[in-house]
Amino acid sequence: MAMKIRLARGGSKKRPFYSIVAADSRMPRDGRFIEKLGTYNPLLPKDSEDRVKMDLERVQYWLDQGAQPTDRIVRMLEAAGVREKAERNNPEKAQPGKKAVERAEEKAAKAAEAAEAAEAPAEEAEEAAAE
Repeated sequence: MAMKIRLARGGSKKRPFYSIVAADSRMPRDGRFIEKLGTYNPLLPKDSEDRVKMDLERVQYWLDQGAQPTDRIVRMLEAAGVREKAERNNPEKAQPGKKAVERAEEKAAKAAEAAEAAEAPAEEAEEAAAE
């Protein structure tokens, strides 16, 4: 049986509330689960203690049994100090979008034109002073 530690959504429309559960990976997201391990309330502030509540002993038990946590649960376990932080590879994260690149090019072109325009009168003034 392929076990997962994952989030099961509850709450009402536009007001999500999640249960952290150990479930068979073949079961529906909000369907049958084996054990409830905690809760997650994304509407609370990030520094609130009530945002994520987990029974870490039971989570560790299921991890030892071979349960695979989902990406979001891995991040919660890293924040709780149960797992070591893993390096993530997102090579496109630091690259600006197309419109931002276009704006930067336009700004650089305008700055170059302004610098050329500022240099031209200064050169003419120097030539006039030299004569």
